[in-house]
Amino acid sequence: MNAGLPTITIDLVLDRLQTKEVLRAVLHSILFHRLFGTVKPKTFEVVDVTMPGVDDEEIRQLVEDKVDAFWKGIEGDASKRGQIVVTFSEKRPRKSWFLMGEVRLSFHESSIINAEIRQPSERERQKFNSDLASTLTKSLQTMLTHASSDHGRSAVPLITNASSISPFPIKMSVRVGGVEVA
Repeated sequence: MNAGLPTITIDLVLDRLQTKEVLRAVLHSILFHRLFGTVKPKTFEVVDVTMPGVDDEEIRQLVEDKVDAFWKGIEGDASKRGQIVVTFSEKRPRKSWFLMGEVRLSFHESSIINAEIRQPSERERQKFNSDLASTLTKSLQTMLTHASSDHGRSAVPLITNASSISPFPIKMSVRVGGVEVA
């Protein structure tokens, strides 16, 4: 990835019971703010925070696959720390005499979700949930501020194909314990 690549980083400390629900909502929110096709919205309610999402079967399946991969990886990892990276790229034509077609690895933006799983005690749970709600609210504000800023808008390449929900390829990778999991 480019050194000047606009990146949003979201650091989450999650309760095991909320991990899948929170990751699902955060991934949907990232996509909601960065898809450019006709988006059918939906919402996710997570610890009293309403988060935007995308009602699209292909997007739902992509998110579910990555949340499940994260969960399976975290189950076998002692550190209980992992990362999901969402990267948007653009297809650029190859500039070669012998190779024709498109190559896609011209990244223009990424979002990194760093997640740590903890097991709060019952007496810690209220503060834990309050802290998580605050983090989610700040994350949404960061996504919205970035997407609407001059810097965030200028990071998006020219849209040349508006026939799908995303004119740009989306890649999600999951890492647990420093190792990419599928």
